[in-house]
Amino acid sequence: MPRVTEPRASYGRSSPGSASRIFEMRSDAGMDVTVFANGLVFLGDGFARADVLCRAGRIERIAPGIVPRDGDRVVDLFGHRLVPGFVDIHVHGGGGADFMDGSEDAIRIVCRTHARHGTTTLCPTTLTAPDDEISGFLDVVRRLVRTAGGDRPFQDGARIGGVHVEGPWLAPSQAGAQDRAYLRPPSPADLERLLGSCECVSIVTIAPELDGTCACAAWLAERGVVPAMGHSDATLAQVRDAVDCGFRHMVHFYSAMSSVRRDRGYRIPGMVEAGYLFDDVTVEAIADGRHLPHELLRLVQRVKGTDRVAMVTDAMRGAGMPEGTWRLGSLRWGRDVIVEEGVAKLPDRSGFAGSVCTMDRAVRTAVAAEISLADALRMASETPARILGMQDRRGRIAQGFDADFACLGDDLGVRMAVVAGEIAFDASAGG
Repeated sequence: MPRVTEPRASYGRSSPGSASRIFEMRSDAGMDVTVFANGLVFLGDGFARADVLCRAGRIERIAPGIVPRDGDRVVDLFGHRLVPGFVDIHVHGGGGADFMDGSEDAIRIVCRTHARHGTTTLCPTTLTAPDDEISGFLDVVRRLVRTAGGDRPFQDGARIGGVHVEGPWLAPSQAGAQDRAYLRPPSPADLERLLGSCECVSIVTIAPELDGTCACAAWLAERGVVPAMGHSDATLAQVRDAVDCGFRHMVHFYSAMSSVRRDRGYRIPGMVEAGYLFDDVTVEAIADGRHLPHELLRLVQRVKGTDRVAMVTDAMRGAGMPEGTWRLGSLRWGRDVIVEEGVAKLPDRSGFAGSVCTMDRAVRTAVAAEISLADALRMASETPARILGMQDRRGRIAQGFDADFACLGDDLGVRMAVVAGEIAFDASAGG
């Protein structure tokens, strides 16, 4: 928990040796107002010294020198950067747990782990598995969200921005670490049977070359779900057909997708080339420095533009944990993978098997790849929030937006995470 003390001097005069200090000025007015003071606030294109006043979980005012009133809580940031909380739309696990474990405890561990790295909204992402395991996980998420009365079931963890269903509607030739035994073509009836009772699904990934894809895009769009393309051997022509049907997003760009192939000497463009060519299509970048070397990450950002690239972690349960052998997917149906050199690998080391990235690492990787800090932050917050349809309340520090922040030190490490105006993680408190 953060340190809470009574102010002894004018606020903003505390020792800068800790990440922050919380001053509580008690009165009958309550604690629904918090002033995040003395920070460098990211306002979309750069930083400005300002304070941020939040009321009831939303940003009410941004200005220098806000004077707290009796009863307000003041969090002194000591000049550190205050940035929008990161939004991770593709994450499988972390902290030793995987969403496919299908328990409330596992979900809490993953949400808490990623909050410690600045993620304030995430999309729990499934893996291809038996249908009862996928539907069981969806039931747990639905119950959690309903019980909590919103998208924040845990006070010390990230919000749930909706489930990302990745599989079973994928191409066997590009399955990667997904279990081929359960892959199949999609159909609206199939989607209805597996997903119809769960209102918490936000993204569904389908290989666009599979039969029935176009009808499924319409089914998803009618329910406000983002149809995404991935794990695919599609040609550019097949991607064009999918885009015409409503697909607007590609998961983990360059990973498990086709590129240029040759047919009797003729070069046939694939998914990668389509991702670059179609301006309406957004793409995910696993910015761990492994899936995309610095040069490729910089190329993706330069060609697609910051507004069309969402950095993701694609993290598995080994994220935030020591390297070694970890289970990808559920403890029951998953497979063992090796985590080494900052990435998860198949047991024979023939390919990657997910990531152990966190969003703060992704931001640091982007900066190391010579992408500006402003662009890196937008790809970690504003762009993914817009993909989820949350562009009017998350992904920016602006009046009326949710009070979801990450406080970054000079090394771009996370000093504090704030969700709905409440501190979910404070490095100075040891937790």
